[in-house]
Amino acid sequence: MPGLQSVSKKRPAVSQGGPKSKKQHSENPSSTKFEEGKVQKRSRPVTQPIPAANELSDEDDEEEEDNFEDEEADDQEIVPDEMMVDGASSRDPNAARESHKVQRVLQEQRRAAKPHSQLLADAKRVWSLARQKSIPSAERQKHVKELMKVTQGKVKDIVLKHDASRIIQTVVKYGGQKERDQVAMELKGHYKALAQSKYSKFLVTKLIRLCPAHRASILLEFQSNVLRLLLHREASVVLADSFELYANAYERSILLRDFYGKEVALFSQTQGSEPEKANARKGFPGVLEGLEGERRKRVLAALKENLTRIFNNSDKGAITHAIVHRALLEYLCAINETEDESERERLRKEIFESCQDVLAEMVHTKDGSRVVRDFIAYGTAKDRKQIIKVIKPHVERMCTDDEAQLVLFTALDVIDDTKLTAKSLVSDITTHAPTLINTPQGRRALFYLLVPRSRRHFTPAQIAIVAETDPIRGKTSKKSADIREGEIRGAASEGLLKFVEDNGAEAARDTGGSLVVLEIMLYADGDKSSAMQSLLQPLASIYPSEDATKLHPIDLPHTSRMYKSLFQGGHFSHASKSVIRSSSFSPSAFASAFMSIVGKDSTVGMAGGEGAFVIAEFLQRIKEEGSADEKQTVKGWFDGAMQKASPIICEDNLPAKAPLCTTAVGRTTVLGFEEFLPIGITSPGSKGSGQAFKFKVLRSTGFGVYVLPDGSDRDNYSMFRGSATYSYWLRIFTGSEHNRPGL
Repeated sequence: MPGLQSVSKKRPAVSQGGPKSKKQHSENPSSTKFEEGKVQKRSRPVTQPIPAANELSDEDDEEEEDNFEDEEADDQEIVPDEMMVDGASSRDPNAARESHKVQRVLQEQRRAAKPHSQLLADAKRVWSLARQKSIPSAERQKHVKELMKVTQGKVKDIVLKHDASRIIQTVVKYGGQKERDQVAMELKGHYKALAQSKYSKFLVTKLIRLCPAHRASILLEFQSNVLRLLLHREASVVLADSFELYANAYERSILLRDFYGKEVALFSQTQGSEPEKANARKGFPGVLEGLEGERRKRVLAALKENLTRIFNNSDKGAITHAIVHRALLEYLCAINETEDESERERLRKEIFESCQDVLAEMVHTKDGSRVVRDFIAYGTAKDRKQIIKVIKPHVERMCTDDEAQLVLFTALDVIDDTKLTAKSLVSDITTHAPTLINTPQGRRALFYLLVPRSRRHFTPAQIAIVAETDPIRGKTSKKSADIREGEIRGAASEGLLKFVEDNGAEAARDTGGSLVVLEIMLYADGDKSSAMQSLLQPLASIYPSEDATKLHPIDLPHTSRMYKSLFQGGHFSHASKSVIRSSSFSPSAFASAFMSIVGKDSTVGMAGGEGAFVIAEFLQRIKEEGSADEKQTVKGWFDGAMQKASPIICEDNLPAKAPLCTTAVGRTTVLGFEEFLPIGITSPGSKGSGQAFKFKVLRSTGFGVYVLPDGSDRDNYSMFRGSATYSYWLRIFTGSEHNRPGL
């Protein structure tokens, strides 16, 4: 008879010659309102690779139940030993069938000998019904309640088993608050052991997330063991999720208290009273209240020792968790309040030396980012060089992380050695510009090289966070901020202009990309002729576009706004009610390049379409700054496209020889003056494409007129006044979009 053994090799699945692949959860199962929402995830360190879309992280807070059947098959299936006697079984189907029967009997006997075998068998039967994806909620709740009855009173006995753990997770996931609280009560006193289990750690995380009433009591069971659990492979994830995602200020203080040393833990036992919770919200400063002299030094020394223990075991992964970053930030804030300056510098230097090689593991959290920024601001030139060396391999990932990019901004703001930052940081940022423009965070990194802290691209909150290190910079940096910003901008300009030259036309078609291209053109230093040519070449194509799937650039609202701003030479300021010109860009040179590259046909075509406002800016730039030959050339482009209409009614005291003339051209009404270039304005009104109004001249100005509708068009005037066309038209012709005439 062939030998029998249990092997780990899986039998090929029915559909293919290998194990089933992991399924993607494309549908939300019917469950509670909380579970229907997206489960929060901790921020990912910039030192870790970005997982593929179909890759599950080891730190996910729930196990993948779809593979349970495969794992269960591993326990159940026993195949014949590959070393068969004379190969008899392989030749005789009946012998193989009998062999399998014997194996199944032996497997059932082993299962029956295990503790709670009948309980697990009954639970699995009900669990197979409750875990189905596409059943009504009422039916699922029925199965969950039945499952709870089967396991009631035995949860703590079976939960450490991988299959039973998933059964209890299903109860917590799909059950009501009553079932969740019941499970939490049964497991009371066992959470420390459960958190260290490969399987039950997921259950602990679920209970912390879904049972807020029991959260504090669960975390209290970790007291006196937090540091050891942080260095534990399985339990570390539970503590990290609890602190960063689910705990409030009081519950966080429970976990942080172990960092403060045995003396604090001994004299600050908490029962959760309101005064204790209020004091806990103060964090470490609340612990230090009333402590003086040697006792304060002992607490600081204990905190430093525990942090050093974490730093020295960086391979355990605890260094990436927000709880460690919070403890380190509290330590730095405490030593900043030390009165003795030499003692303060000594303590800061010692803690920096203990963690300088792992600073890149901290930048992805709010507290960790602030810690690294403080080290940069307070550090010596040597310290700053070491920090740059550590973060340099991760610059691209840092640019796309909300918190990590603040470290880069502080380095650009504080470090006087701009040659170092240009070589180690700026070059890496500009090199990855084609990728960075695809995300808001990446675009902010590019903006900071050119227009740091601009209110056009940074919120007041973001500016305030970056400015937190300004008082320190005033003491530790010698170079003025303006000089430093200019040097950084100069170092970034070449790479950014090269990006526009190579990718600007395509980037300008994207909403966010057009903003980046505009800022580069306006504020970068250097020769921009090649970049201008790259941006203007697409405008020379036939208008409108012959390809219905790809619009002409001028028909894209964000792209046309970019070109209009380039013709203006800067951004419109709401404070001064005027365009603030950039000293690094020449709009007249851009208009001249437009004439030579785009040409007559495309320009006139855009004036008769969606590009009317852009052409208006172009014409105004030629009128104000163009040469006589350019003015004559452009005016010739429009002479054939315009036919003067009959003069409109004029006031008696105004000369009728300077009337406003109108001609409908496509979707646009072209307005011209005897002594000025024509301007294309999209016509208002709902009477049809190219609808022209009759106006009465009220007052002539240097470039235009104040107007009122005459008679028959008075009914449409209210609509016209409320339109963006009216506001833009008045600003072009009167110099003020707010000084509107009344009826």
